[in-house]
Amino acid sequence: MEELLIMGDSDLIIRQAQGEWETRDVKLSPYRQHVEDLSKWFKSDELRYIPHFHNELADALANLASMLPYLSNLHIDPLEIQIRERHGYCNTVEAEPDVQPWYHDINRFLKTKEYPEQANRDQKRTIRRLANSFFLSGEVLYKRTPDLNLLGCVDAEEAGRIMHEM
Repeated sequence: MEELLIMGDSDLIIRQAQGEWETRDVKLSPYRQHVEDLSKWFKSDELRYIPHFHNELADALANLASMLPYLSNLHIDPLEIQIRERHGYCNTVEAEPDVQPWYHDINRFLKTKEYPEQANRDQKRTIRRLANSFFLSGEVLYKRTPDLNLLGCVDAEEAGRIMHEM
């Protein structure tokens, strides 16, 4: 095996695992020993501290790692992660032909403050909550992203037409 890269969001634990700092907590000693044992299987190893503003990456990696069974003879291909400057979004919704687009109730609520006739109290509350993250400009409905970008909402037919024109 070639390289081992261990990333963590605790500078203290990373430095203890590297042996730079003494490990006084008895509960952490087995982790340090495990890192040492793992390192023997690789030509090179690196422990890298990920600052808290990159916590999303550390959380995603921890979740992925927790899903894998640990078998000492198991080979796991490296996971390559690229951080992009711009986000990409793609949501698909399966719809029956001749049915209103997925955003119909939100669009109607923003235009007229009306709910679907059969909507119960919980469904009305959900529509109101969802509508808070949408913006209506004329006839075009936009979804606000956490970084305040606006994504134009289109139905499947319209998306197909747009893709065909490209």
